[in-house]
Amino acid sequence: MNFDELIECTRCGSDACYKQEVTKDISIELCYGCGFQSNSLMKKGDDFFNEQFEIVPELYKELMDEEEETGKIWMPTTINVEDKGMVFANGSGRNSWKWAAVKAIPVLEELQESYKGAKYRADMTTLKEFGKRDFMDGLSYIGVLPK
Repeated sequence: MNFDELIECTRCGSDACYKQEVTKDISIELCYGCGFQSNSLMKKGDDFFNEQFEIVPELYKELMDEEEETGKIWMPTTINVEDKGMVFANGSGRNSWKWAAVKAIPVLEELQESYKGAKYRADMTTLKEFGKRDFMDGLSYIGVLPK
């Protein structure tokens, strides 16, 4: 039953929303237009939602949106590609946030033990911010998407 498709995002209206059907009952959506994600288990009161809510940063909790019609919850995505970098929501609250991106740099072999064996680390000196509708620009900045 696994299939992937591009659909119109029910959160922002973008036509760059990637949907993957995992089973007949479970699907995942990641919108490259707004940078938010959801899945068929992300509804208030569901065990999966409760588990996620416990571990996400406070900013992500503030930025969550609930679809009125379906009750589905959307939250910001964090993309972390080991040798490229990371894109994440950054800010102090619902009215004061942006997408941020940092590039990955190699960890010197002699320092890898202190980085728990990681070969790359986020270089915070490369932090660059992007607007709320510029998630794809953040992905381009770290080299995941072409510029």
